[in-house]
Amino acid sequence: MAKTGEILRPQLFKFGLNLKTVLWGGDKIAAFKSIDLDSHNVGESWEISGLKGHESVVVEGEHEGINLRQLIKLYKGQLVGNHIYRKHGNEFPLLVKFIDAHKDLSVQVHPDDDLARRRHHCSGKAEMWYIINAEPNASLLAGMSRTITPKEYLQHMEDGTLLDVLARHTTHRGDIFFLPAGRIHSIGAGNLLLEIQQSSDITYRVYDYDRIDTNGKPRELHTHLAIDAIDYTVSSDCLRHYPDRTGNIRLIKSIFFDVDRIIIDGAYHLPMPHDAFLCLMCVDGHCTINCGNGMLYDINRGESLLAPACVHSLDFKGKATIITATT
Repeated sequence: MAKTGEILRPQLFKFGLNLKTVLWGGDKIAAFKSIDLDSHNVGESWEISGLKGHESVVVEGEHEGINLRQLIKLYKGQLVGNHIYRKHGNEFPLLVKFIDAHKDLSVQVHPDDDLARRRHHCSGKAEMWYIINAEPNASLLAGMSRTITPKEYLQHMEDGTLLDVLARHTTHRGDIFFLPAGRIHSIGAGNLLLEIQQSSDITYRVYDYDRIDTNGKPRELHTHLAIDAIDYTVSSDCLRHYPDRTGNIRLIKSIFFDVDRIIIDGAYHLPMPHDAFLCLMCVDGHCTINCGNGMLYDINRGESLLAPACVHSLDFKGKATIITATT
């Protein structure tokens, strides 16, 4: 293993499979990633994660077997960017997943940074979704359909009518949704999507369709914990709109993450963000990437790579759609 303080040469990191089997998962992630799986309930593929206990592990090259948290400890700002390391230390600030909702996910909400630090001593959770594919009539819930009060929320919980005041959105391939902390939401059945979020696993589950877990018991709800986290107002910016053209398009710009879509048809040159890492997720097609070290890296549909801050630019060749994320 390299020693702390060594120079990180330009390279791209590829990580091993990190799959999660859940009640609502299905078969789409295996097909999307072109892999064989025994399980038929895979709901999540954690692509790039530094979350404790769920760290992504390098599978190729000189750093094979080292996880993302260890990489940051070794290379600090060379890996994530100096200003990012000063802010987050050895914590990787983003968590990237592919999600297959074979069934509806629970209705949930996430606390913001202030509430999460007070209650859980960790960051809150803002997130965004990019719809990779949606079955006919697929939808999701995001935000309120009308403004309510905390008292009304409790009454709807007691009556079992919470869904009546949530905004439902029909989903289509390429749709993007922004979900700041506090925005109540649920991914509906029939959606395959990419999720980019703050690196936090704090979730308040408020409704779960009366489902039973693997132990034969109803899953825990966090009705009262969620009261102080929910934004009870109507939000007009859940579904974001962007120009649909080749090249690089900004999808989301926020204080938590910046997300772009790049459609590559031939060759494309991409300067790296200043003093920052870049997550690369291929949602369609295939291409090669040159990061300036004399090597070519392949990325196929369903695969992800991490470009460290020491890389200056990326040159793509092929035909692919790549989603990028940094902070």
